[in-house]
Amino acid sequence: MRSRTRGSRLAALLTVPLAAVAWLGLSPSPAAATGPSTPDAVLSYLQEISGSHVVSGVHNKEPLADPSRYTAQAHDLTGKWPGLWGGELGFRADDVAQRQALVNQARTEWANGSLVSLTWHMCRPDVVTCEFEGGINGSRLSDSEWQQLTTDNSALNKAFKAKLDTAVPYLTQLRDAGVPVLFRPLHEMNEGWAWWGGRPGANGSARLFRITHDYLESKGLDNLLWVWNVKDTAANGGSGGVGNFYPGDDAVDVASLDPWVKGYPTGDWYQAMLNTAHGKPVALAEVGTVPTPAQLAAQPRWAWFMIWSEYLTTANSASGLQSTFNNSRVLSQGQFTLPPGGTNPPATPSGPLTGVGGKCVDVAGSGTANGTAVQLHGCNGSGAQKWTVAADGSLRALGKCLDVTGQGTANGTKLQLWECNGSGAQRWVAESDGHLRNPQSGRYLDAPGGSTVDGTRLQIWDRNTNPWQTWHLPA
Repeated sequence: MRSRTRGSRLAALLTVPLAAVAWLGLSPSPAAATGPSTPDAVLSYLQEISGSHVVSGVHNKEPLADPSRYTAQAHDLTGKWPGLWGGELGFRADDVAQRQALVNQARTEWANGSLVSLTWHMCRPDVVTCEFEGGINGSRLSDSEWQQLTTDNSALNKAFKAKLDTAVPYLTQLRDAGVPVLFRPLHEMNEGWAWWGGRPGANGSARLFRITHDYLESKGLDNLLWVWNVKDTAANGGSGGVGNFYPGDDAVDVASLDPWVKGYPTGDWYQAMLNTAHGKPVALAEVGTVPTPAQLAAQPRWAWFMIWSEYLTTANSASGLQSTFNNSRVLSQGQFTLPPGGTNPPATPSGPLTGVGGKCVDVAGSGTANGTAVQLHGCNGSGAQKWTVAADGSLRALGKCLDVTGQGTANGTKLQLWECNGSGAQRWVAESDGHLRNPQSGRYLDAPGGSTVDGTRLQIWDRNTNPWQTWHLPA
């Protein structure tokens, strides 16, 4: 088990380091087998593509004996293997008996170059196996049963943990094989269609998610990336109420949405997910109709989408699938690679950060107060112009971080110096042509109008090919 909690990854790792961008393949390349890796590498990759690319995915629901049925259908329809393979841990007795087949397929998919996601429709804790209808959908615990479930060492609490124990050997196999898993238990928890959902507040559904997280972490399953999930329902406050189901940053790696009501997230739901995620990746964990290229461009922060099993063919046309899968924003198997686990952390070089006209990025007046302007200025070798490319994706000077004012995402938002806090406003990704992207906003470090006058306040702006968006990092 790690000496730090999974949620603290965001503060320690928030993104792919600027010095390590070279290992990311963001354009189509020949498929290559993916060897053992780490959850940190996967999380970093999802952070890196946020705002520019999205991984395609397809879920493979029961029967577990045929764990790649829908993935194969996607390939037949599009000519591409999805970049994310989704599987189900099962609830019926015949499917639970096939979990080894599921694990074998997960290892194969990972080796072939796809990310691995697992969902678990769990039966009530006091039932070993069940049918979906009545056993999961429509099943409900009484308030007294819920209190017992969330009370440590009670009968229902022990039964729930015993149910978790049935999955541990299979998840352990994936850990030992170096396969990180995007793990999505207790999904759509803001709606009460299943026994675990529809209970807001600290002692509600979020509490059970945390119990699940802490228990499986205690089993040494440090290969799990925890995917928290809600649905775009009007119940329990709709988009404004999702925070009442959030278990806390230290128990969540990815925040995800299932837009079954509207088919694709409305603007309020997109913003609610970004706000709740606190800079973590966000994803479309279940969709029926494949997102169009225009929809993905309008909401660029989704890290992946996963089409739900039979909806691949019942809710989509071949031409619609092909349009999305062939879009340059969408990454399928063979179009990205991940580094192996155990790599050394990148170096953290320091020095001037230069831009248009050879001018340096400068902290105005060498000030260290939060909110001090960051500007262009003639290079003078001072500490106000010495920037460190930190391993967490931040750029640091005078003990503080280059920050987008007010977590802003609009064109023209100014840059400032601010205490380092691990937020998306302080994350920067170096692209091969010299652009510096802030994934939270999807916009780029920019000198307004190409001005080289000393004191020009820097900003973020849409990507363009003007020289005033070309920057040279310290070597």
